Amino acid sequence: MTVPRAAVAGLGVTEVGKVYDRTAAQFAADAVRLAVADAGLSVGDIDGLLVSSGVTRGVRMDLQVDLGLRDLRFLSEMQAFGTTAIAMIQTAAMAVISGTASAVACVWADDPLQPQATTGSVYGRSGGNFPGPWTTVYASSGMFVGSARYAMAARRHMERFGTTHEQLGAIAVAQRRWAELNPQAQMRSPLSLDQYLASRWVAEPFRLLDCCLVSNGGAAVIVTSAERAADLQQPVVAVAGWGSAHPGRAMRRDEDFGIRSGAAQSGPRALEMAGLKIEDIDVFELYDCYTFTALLTMEDYGICPKGEGGPFAASGALGPDGTVKVNTGGGQLSGFYLWGMTPVVEGVTQARGQAGARQVRSHDRVMVSGNGGILDHHATLVLEAER
Repeated sequence: MTVPRAAVAGLGVTEVGKVYDRTAAQFAADAVRLAVADAGLSVGDIDGLLVSSGVTRGVRMDLQVDLGLRDLRFLSEMQAFGTTAIAMIQTAAMAVISGTASAVACVWADDPLQPQATTGSVYGRSGGNFPGPWTTVYASSGMFVGSARYAMAARRHMERFGTTHEQLGAIAVAQRRWAELNPQAQMRSPLSLDQYLASRWVAEPFRLLDCCLVSNGGAAVIVTSAERAADLQQPVVAVAGWGSAHPGRAMRRDEDFGIRSGAAQSGPRALEMAGLKIEDIDVFELYDCYTFTALLTMEDYGICPKGEGGPFAASGALGPDGTVKVNTGGGQLSGFYLWGMTPVVEGVTQARGQAGARQVRSHDRVMVSGNGGILDHHATLVLEAER
């Protein structure tokens, strides 16, 4: 008996970056329309809608009205920080497989960039995505932004394993080389290790070029059955496996902080569901809010041994000429930053074989990661091209 599978049948990405003429809700509506057209469907074919946004919380369930969707069978607003995109796709896949809905649009959009405001002020007003009592605890310690808290995790890894600034820089340089090949990337000028080392400090050990971009824009996918997707206009990208992990250790003393993340749990779960091993994966699209996040995820997925992420990156393995294809669109460091939708967008594009100059030769199986909080949440998605 063949087990039914869901598939990503449509992909839509708006203009991304310093785009000031649209709200988050408008970005979201545009992204859904683009994804529907990409699939070869009409808006009226959508009977499920999952929505989310970032720090501005500008996308709500009333997007249904903006899109003119009637009689939806499935509608919800979701928020799981950087794991949201994968959580939406997982939920949509379960809805399709169970018959709850036949075609679900999953959309994420945000507009934190404003012409007269710094991005730091926008994220500061949001409490760094940590509302409630923890905001006061962090602020009283002078740790107003996520960069400072991630810096603690990176420093611990450096102290334990000898990870160096140059090794973190190798990740930034490799991803910029991929971004040079991506017409959608915000940062396409060449980057050397010397330029990385000369960039200003943000929160030691992080320099500016260790930190992801902040972008306005939106992205959406249409999830339907693999059988139906085969009759539509795009190559079928099956949702082969997923997994998530939420250790629940935020603000608690933890000997694994900076050493091991939930990726060590979510990765194997997704691979097991897909019936694959890490060696079977052709392309890795990793959530990289910081260079260190990508490094730690590589170790936790087993792409390289624990503690050897730094030397592995410095070996030249990660760039377009490297042996392991990681963040082939430039990631969030040099491509664009749409939370967990950034790796999803590139993962689907690569699996379809539509990445142009940056297309990886072997691309049938793609592993996508999402990370939220300060290594508090992790999600993994395995996409598989069906030929």
